[in-house]
Amino acid sequence: MSGEILILILVIVTAIAFDFTNGFHDTGNAMATSIATGALKPKVAVTISAVLNLVGAFLSVEVATTITKDVLKIQTSSGGLVEGLSGETAMTIIFAGLVGGIVWNLLTWLLGLPSSSSHALFGGLIGAGLAGAVAINWEGIIAKIIVPAFLSPVIAGAVAALGTFLVYALTRGVARKRRDAGFRWGQIGTASLVSLAHGTGDAQKTMGVIALALIAHGSLSTQSIEQDGLPVWIIFVCGAAIALGTYLGGWRIIRTLGKGLVEIDSPQGMAAEASSAAIILTSSSMGMALSTTHVATGSILGSGVGKPGAQVRWGVAGRMATAWLTTMPAAAIVGALCYFVANGIGGVAGAIVVFALLVALSVALYLRSRRQPVHAGNVNEEWDGGLVPAGSQQTPVA
Repeated sequence: MSGEILILILVIVTAIAFDFTNGFHDTGNAMATSIATGALKPKVAVTISAVLNLVGAFLSVEVATTITKDVLKIQTSSGGLVEGLSGETAMTIIFAGLVGGIVWNLLTWLLGLPSSSSHALFGGLIGAGLAGAVAINWEGIIAKIIVPAFLSPVIAGAVAALGTFLVYALTRGVARKRRDAGFRWGQIGTASLVSLAHGTGDAQKTMGVIALALIAHGSLSTQSIEQDGLPVWIIFVCGAAIALGTYLGGWRIIRTLGKGLVEIDSPQGMAAEASSAAIILTSSSMGMALSTTHVATGSILGSGVGKPGAQVRWGVAGRMATAWLTTMPAAAIVGALCYFVANGIGGVAGAIVVFALLVALSVALYLRSRRQPVHAGNVNEEWDGGLVPAGSQQTPVA
């Protein structure tokens, strides 16, 4: 088996691993508010979300096409690799970028920070691309990644705030118990729609990365993607990986989104979820690689602003915003370092060394998280200023 084939296999395996981390990192975007209000039991919520993420992966490939063209310039207009770039080098760059994204996802998950998996991926690819002296499509990145990153939480927050204000205004005369019960049923629908939208948007990003690696290897071309779409196996594998990650829950981030930002009621939850779903689905249809984390967080904050007298924890929001601003540069640094290590050792050996370091770090972070576990049994306990509820130091069974 040739060196290029082995590196391609490592890239695909690492891409699937990234999609898995994306799933558990972003489950809270869809289900945190429904879990917080009691509209759905925690395990039921993640099961529904997992199924709909898989279904959503089959609905569109616009974002995947964006990834193959609008981040790294590894191919010419005729479909071949740019002059002086070998398939092995291109795949090593993609591999290093994926590792950068995974490392940032795991670190922010440990801290319970809802940062953007999408921007971690893009940052990793950009850093590895710069290290490998590959041209970066800055125009595409600014238009379809950077600008939406700043605008999406603001727009989502404004829409959710208006929706929340109208909901409370229109139901002012309804008894709270009856009102909240009705909106909990509505939340099941809106949360499901966010999960579907998440699968439509986020699963595609990894599809695009795998397609980019296959283009670098020469097994796939941009022309074939435009004419026939992505191979079905790529869609299924990416959808299944993100669904499995979603099912495992990502409880640390679900807790931050559901309890740390706003003490949320079901009318707010439904308004936030409806806002998120509408914005994510619209952006996916336009090929914009939007961060569902930014959208969902903006919507939750907006639901707090829109409810008279609601308490918004701006300190928690500020820590999250700091993580957002550092996501792309931090992942870029890791991606660049991984490329230098892999390229310095050379060939398959270099990629295997980086992969082994990734596995070791992942295990270390997981073991660290078990010291202060957050799980389905304590995710909804009252927020006392810390990620882990008091009395929850024991390791859960599930």
